[in-house]
Amino acid sequence: MSRFLSFVMALSLWVGAVSAQDVGLARLMGGQIEDRRFGVTDLQLDLSQGVPWRLFTLTDPDRLVLDFAEVDWQGADPEAINQSDRIAVLRMGVFRPGWSRLVAELAEPMAVDRAEMRVAPDGAWAKLVLSLTSTDAESFAAAAGQPADPVWVRTRPKARRVTPDPDRPLTIVLDPGHGGIDPGARRDGISEADLMLLFAQELREMLLRAGDYRVLLTRQDDQFVSLEGRVKFAHDAGADLFISLHADALSEGVAHGAAIYTLAEEASDAASAALAERHDRDDLLAGLDLSGTDDRVAQILMDLARLDNTPRSQALARHIVDGIETSLGHVHKDPLRQAAFSVLKSADIPSVLLELGFLSTQADLRNLQDPAWRAGMAAGIRDGLAAWLVEDAALSRLRRQ
Repeated sequence: MSRFLSFVMALSLWVGAVSAQDVGLARLMGGQIEDRRFGVTDLQLDLSQGVPWRLFTLTDPDRLVLDFAEVDWQGADPEAINQSDRIAVLRMGVFRPGWSRLVAELAEPMAVDRAEMRVAPDGAWAKLVLSLTSTDAESFAAAAGQPADPVWVRTRPKARRVTPDPDRPLTIVLDPGHGGIDPGARRDGISEADLMLLFAQELREMLLRAGDYRVLLTRQDDQFVSLEGRVKFAHDAGADLFISLHADALSEGVAHGAAIYTLAEEASDAASAALAERHDRDDLLAGLDLSGTDDRVAQILMDLARLDNTPRSQALARHIVDGIETSLGHVHKDPLRQAAFSVLKSADIPSVLLELGFLSTQADLRNLQDPAWRAGMAAGIRDGLAAWLVEDAALSRLRRQ
């Protein structure tokens, strides 16, 4: 069994090199476990891309374990996949941040006869194929045991939040701007709402793979969520960070590149003030009047001046800009800005609003539709966030709690 595990580990590193170019989590596209003749059982999993993986067996109860970095099991039906009488129970899910697991409890001792992951040349799909053969209990027990491979351990995500609770994942809320009756900026049949939802999903998956993060979206589809509702969602989720994503359009002039906003009652420039006013007006046009906010939002606004959150938001913005510039090579000529965006008025959650680009600029529109460019943007945000976490942890003891 040790020889077989070495084979699996070597293969997992090769698959990891292939999948490193991909942005999101691998998704389970289908699968089946079937019994064949002469005590053979075949397992096949169809994935959207190749990922690092490993395999081992355990006893009490006898079971086969497959670890992946990482597979999204959403929508999977274990009972539909498992058509084998030799597999008693099939379970799948996340077992630690950045890693997912499939466990097949065996109705009888089985040995792994063959295992391989086939990856398409363009990385568009992958297929994991296993063959299990009947064996005796003594042989199964002798081969069982969780491997301790130093190479696998080194591939685990390292990014963690140090304060206030290092034992739980950092919760990040991504806010894809607009949606539903409010499509945001539009050009050539492309809406800001659709582009931001797509990018938020891609960024979520990159962050899930990169670190010990819990990542939530304020909307999962093309639906309208009020500005107040987005802030409340972050609070209800216990968010540690809030990042609102936009790609606006200018009626006059030309703007190019990413810019990031933090909250200030006095805008840093007239264009920023006009942009914040327009975002709030879009919410009003949707039938919601923010002037009558409830006590929760009112309390957030009153507490803003008393809390130390603003410097953390500004530091987050600075690191994200640095990450994007390193990854893509350019940002807006004036990338750090301030304005009174209602969606940033959460006093106890570091919050930024990121303008990825401008639909009114042809080059930005082309970039926003390019998966490779979006991958670079997501990588820059990921790296900026990781750098901010290091600095924020170092300053935590100096910060008034």
